[in-house]
Amino acid sequence: MSSTMSDPRDLFLHELGDVLYAERTLVKALPTLQEEASDEELRMGFEEHLEETRQHVKNVEQAFEKLGEKPTAEKCPGIDGIKKEHDEFVAKESPSQDVLDSFLTGAGSRTEHYEIAAYEGLVTMAEAMGEPDVAELLKENLEQERSALEKLQMIGKRLAQASATQASSTQKTTA
Repeated sequence: MSSTMSDPRDLFLHELGDVLYAERTLVKALPTLQEEASDEELRMGFEEHLEETRQHVKNVEQAFEKLGEKPTAEKCPGIDGIKKEHDEFVAKESPSQDVLDSFLTGAGSRTEHYEIAAYEGLVTMAEAMGEPDVAELLKENLEQERSALEKLQMIGKRLAQASATQASSTQKTTA
């Protein structure tokens, strides 16, 4: 039987390990998304976010170190599930390039929402624990995640409008 976690600091370290795993997973996944995207703005967004994500990993590792801990990634089923959803969709649905671009904006948005929720909780806990330096590192990541989400949402809206316009004109020509 496992021991009971009763120290909020232990929970914080666990959650920090989750986000470290998630960021490291994304460093590996973002080049694939960049290759899959045909929309130039989307592709460039993934490229830009890859650089930010590499810095996120460093910030989380620094947060561990500021707490006197070794950076330790905790397997994160949430991010693994989002990645699995992507992989299965691409393999099973064989989407057209336009559909794939729309899917990628949605998958990216889901990932950003997940990360934003994680960082919001971590910032709150770091502040409550009296760790302002750790909170600042995590706030930097949080703000970049929010910015990435906003960009993805704008791209997603543009792609959806283009798809709707294309579908509407296709229906008119076949009617």
